[in-house]
Amino acid sequence: METSILSTNPSFILKLTDSIQLLRLPSSAPTSPPLRASITSLSCLSLLFLQFSIHKFLCEFAPQFLLFLFFSSLSVCRIFENEFFKQDWRSRGKLQIFQYVLMKWLLCALIGLIVSLIGFCNNLAVENIAGLKFVVTSNMMLQRRFVMAFLVFFASNLGLTLFASVITAFIAPAATGSGIPEVKAYLNGVDAPGIYTLRTLFVKIIGSISAVSSSLLVGKAGPMVHTGACVASLLGQGGSKRYGLTWNWLRFFKNDRDRRDLIICGSAAGITAAFRAPVGGVLFALEEMASWWRSALLWRAFFTTAIVAIVLRALIDVCLSDVPSVFILGVIGGILGSLYNSLLTIVLRAYNSIHEKGFAYKILLACIISIFTSCLLFGLPWLASCRPCPLDATEACPTIGRSGNYKKFQCSPGHYNDLASLIFNTNDDAIRNLFSKNTDEEFSYSSMLIFFVTCFFLSIFSYGIVAPAGLFVPVIVTGASYGRFFGMLVGKNSTLNHGLYAVLGAASLLGGSMRMTVSLADAFNANIYDLIMKAKGFPYLETHAEPYMRQLTVGDVVTGPLQLFSGIEKVRNIVFVLRTTGHNGFPVIDEPPYSEVPVLFGVILRAHLLTLLKKKAFLSRPVAIGDEAFNTFSADEFAKRGSGNYDNIDDIQLTEEEMDMFIDLHPFTNASPYTVVETMSLGKALTLFREVGLRHLLVVPKISGVSNSVLPYCHFIEQVKCGLVEITSCGYTDKARFYAGTHTRFESFAGKKQVEKIKN
Repeated sequence: METSILSTNPSFILKLTDSIQLLRLPSSAPTSPPLRASITSLSCLSLLFLQFSIHKFLCEFAPQFLLFLFFSSLSVCRIFENEFFKQDWRSRGKLQIFQYVLMKWLLCALIGLIVSLIGFCNNLAVENIAGLKFVVTSNMMLQRRFVMAFLVFFASNLGLTLFASVITAFIAPAATGSGIPEVKAYLNGVDAPGIYTLRTLFVKIIGSISAVSSSLLVGKAGPMVHTGACVASLLGQGGSKRYGLTWNWLRFFKNDRDRRDLIICGSAAGITAAFRAPVGGVLFALEEMASWWRSALLWRAFFTTAIVAIVLRALIDVCLSDVPSVFILGVIGGILGSLYNSLLTIVLRAYNSIHEKGFAYKILLACIISIFTSCLLFGLPWLASCRPCPLDATEACPTIGRSGNYKKFQCSPGHYNDLASLIFNTNDDAIRNLFSKNTDEEFSYSSMLIFFVTCFFLSIFSYGIVAPAGLFVPVIVTGASYGRFFGMLVGKNSTLNHGLYAVLGAASLLGGSMRMTVSLADAFNANIYDLIMKAKGFPYLETHAEPYMRQLTVGDVVTGPLQLFSGIEKVRNIVFVLRTTGHNGFPVIDEPPYSEVPVLFGVILRAHLLTLLKKKAFLSRPVAIGDEAFNTFSADEFAKRGSGNYDNIDDIQLTEEEMDMFIDLHPFTNASPYTVVETMSLGKALTLFREVGLRHLLVVPKISGVSNSVLPYCHFIEQVKCGLVEITSCGYTDKARFYAGTHTRFESFAGKKQVEKIKN
């Protein structure tokens, strides 16, 4: 519309150009008539050229330019950290924070419920409208009324198409097309007008039903994505003010990022509603729609699509009798997984205290665990009674000389020991036996309970010994036995076989222990691998920032003094700093006379400084080396060394003459380091470390108009244990050095020699 107006309305252009005032000469201009005439002619020519340029711009480029005036950009950051937000966040108690987190999950559930209902009604309407059309047409064809059949088919298709086009063109033009480009652009940070209004939502639903029913070769998946995004947007903003449909209890999300997360969940729900594929919906949102992704968003998106899949199955197949039992199975499995993590942590602490006593104690502990395990596993099957072989067994019973479901053990011919069938097999064969279907009568209650308890505790006590050991398969075996036992308790009240319950039990225990999926156990402790890392003293930066990190800035926790180098530095100074500090990186600045004002040039690594000292490419005078550096050094000399292969400053021997020489650090310095102001919150700093993969970060003061005073106060942020950020002003704090000095458990893990080597 804008193109036709601008191109066919010259009066609009003339009015715009006429509004430009003629160029006037200043009072001090020369008064010579020839010169003044020349200047006047030049001014007229300039004005004509300007008018022509404006006309060309308005006719050819303005339509595209003006189109962008209707768009607005969205904030990529989670929060806009002004003082009002900080005060609002400080005033929140634990109850308000819990309510904020709960509302995220509640809105995801509402999105899943509403989108699934829309998807069901959409399918039902299309089936009935299109079905009625095809039935009437087919009946007329059977009556050999071919012309009338064509007219009915033609008129119904035309009427449905016309109806969809009219309501879209006059009521909600933003509902045109699939809607996926609009949603994708929004998730990339561009907010187009009218794409998430209530009017657009209703037109999208009704128009999609009409268009699909009209035999047009169009699909419903794209419109369902847009529909899910509209539902998520309306819920995220608390409803629609224009139509008086607002709910204050929903208005919790006051920033672009939270609402964008909901729209990602809505788009995933739309794909799930179209194809009944929850995992496919999550993958579509991850790979195609979202420009920014986080692990927490993955679980919320999967939760939303799972709600859609369950509700659709309930509405279409009317089969919800097994949902309560599966829900209870999952809850108990999550609690058991959390208990498993807590007990394993206690056992590992006890083992660490034993390991500190020396190698003999480590080996002795492993032997004791092995002896205890052998005696227990060989003795337990004697407690189980022999069971007669089933008449419809799919394999030889009892199983002799190979793995199988029916171990004879001490039983008489024609009988098997069900507990021995699980214990006297490898873990893989035990899992296969537990997962097998059509074997509901194969195991007894007592044998399954004994096997579950045995696996639960033996896997805990076996993990901490000094031997390569994993937890994944033992947790699967334990979870499968728990699930199988639960299925036996449910019995005939469920239509699911015991093998499927074993699969669900393994998944629930994995979720509770290793957090392979969303788990209620997060309320009790961390996943098992995080707990083990903590016990061993490994530094690890958590995914999410703690609430208190939003109240602190990086400037609140920096310390001094700062160690830095000039762009052309004396060898003696470099050696002194390297010997007296263990930092990994150092700021490099240029100061007068090498620059007019102090300028931050970049950051240089400790390993690169050591390489320069070993190469002894020194300068007798403080001058720039220039392109000579490329002839003296090669990129391989500055490549990352293998793990554990590091140079030591004490191994480099320098004479007094060499110590008084200089090194030009410019060619070897990273001239584009990440730099932030001191008012940045710790939460944002943590996000930078996690998402960008930083090792250190420069912090500068926020002093307006004093660009040369920021350099002496640069500080480095170093990531340390439990998601906290250790900020040091003197470059870099080595993580291993930090933990060797502060965590005694590190010594039991790495050994005293390694700790002393790190400290020295």
